[in-house]
Amino acid sequence: MSNTSVSGLPLGRGLIYLIVAGAAWGTAGAAASLVYRTSDMGPIALSFWRCAAGFVLLLGVHLLRPRPRRTISEPLARKAVRAGATGITLAVFQTAYFAAVEVTGLAVGTVVTLGAGPVFIALGARLTLGERLGRGGVAAVAGALTGLVVLTLGGGGATVRPWGVLLALVSAAGYCLMTLLARKWGRDGGTDAAGTSVWAFAVTSLCLLPFALAEGLLPHAADPLRLGWLVAYIATVPTALAYALYFAGAAVVRAATVSVIMLLEPVSAAVLAIVLLGEHLTAPTLAGILLMLGSVAGLAVAETRGARREREGEPLPV
Repeated sequence: MSNTSVSGLPLGRGLIYLIVAGAAWGTAGAAASLVYRTSDMGPIALSFWRCAAGFVLLLGVHLLRPRPRRTISEPLARKAVRAGATGITLAVFQTAYFAAVEVTGLAVGTVVTLGAGPVFIALGARLTLGERLGRGGVAAVAGALTGLVVLTLGGGGATVRPWGVLLALVSAAGYCLMTLLARKWGRDGGTDAAGTSVWAFAVTSLCLLPFALAEGLLPHAADPLRLGWLVAYIATVPTALAYALYFAGAAVVRAATVSVIMLLEPVSAAVLAIVLLGEHLTAPTLAGILLMLGSVAGLAVAETRGARREREGEPLPV
């Protein structure tokens, strides 16, 4: 690993991209709760509309952005494979998560999906990419997962249902594959991450469309204008912007580090719930937030130190 990746994106900027993306993902839950309060839109239909609108936004940006003078032409077949694989894994990640939440509840579904994700990714990155976390990285992942459990289950009242847990594990597996593929292709070089993300959203929208039609594609709302603004926000900030930053950052940052940084999503959601939705700041919430923020900061520091050591030819910790 070096401070500047094969794709040309500096490591520090990749870390910032991921932090912004994780925080933006956390705002989607608050916005979605407002959508559910103002309409009868279901979670899969909302996921479809956010992906379809996100595709349109990303496509517009992709077509309007200036092309660099020196570009590496990527074969069309490889582009199609990468966009298809990314889109399918994203669809599995989102759809299985929504199904898990419906079966076993938001708290358990979130803990299992986001908690299993870093574990799957750390193992997958070690086996397929040869990436090692080191003792400090393992401690940071453990701290982040502890913080996630405390933050999400600290209030009690959670219901565990085996079928819901299985769906959450399927969601975590989809998230794992999506992250590992983005990292592998970023290391290989010659990949247009922005173009891949655009067409991945097209594939995801097509995958979600049948489920959204079964659930009810067109919602009824007392205030359609408000609903439109909320869906537009979800499609713009936690979807088009966040995923574009995510795929760019995931290409240059170690996969396990990516997975822990993205745990900023429940932190952001918890802060918004306290500030905007009037929820009380409890001791478990505060402890979980601090644990997760500390773990993210620790892994970010370890990532930059590892890059510096490799650049200077020093051995990396096992």
